[in-house]
Amino acid sequence: MKYVHVGINVTDLERSIDFYQKVFGMKAVKTKADYAKFLLEEPGLNFTLNVKGEVLGNQVNHFGFQVNNVEEVLTHKERLEKEGFFARDEMNTTCCYAVQDKFWVTDPDGNEWEFFYTKEDSDIEQVDGETCCVG
Repeated sequence: MKYVHVGINVTDLERSIDFYQKVFGMKAVKTKADYAKFLLEEPGLNFTLNVKGEVLGNQVNHFGFQVNNVEEVLTHKERLEKEGFFARDEMNTTCCYAVQDKFWVTDPDGNEWEFFYTKEDSDIEQVDGETCCVG
């Protein structure tokens, strides 16, 4: 397998292209009046934007990039904050049966993306009072 493919519905193609160009750090490889495609080599991802008249709620829980260390988390966070995004931190949090350092950004249609580093496994899903994989 070469690429994972994810296609999402969007309501404003131009805003979504701008958001994803900044998040992915690259331009779309194909754009049409109602479509855009990004092709990331690392990680192997074929990601498309498909215009719809209405998008009702987030149809998925969230998307994310698992990185190699906390330094990568912080590098991406700094890069995206310089692009004007609000990055919500969750450092040293227990989520999905792992202890992680991460942050979140949200696209124009409400889809959340996390950049995370898993420090260690955990026997519990989350610590009481902490959020886990929710906006």
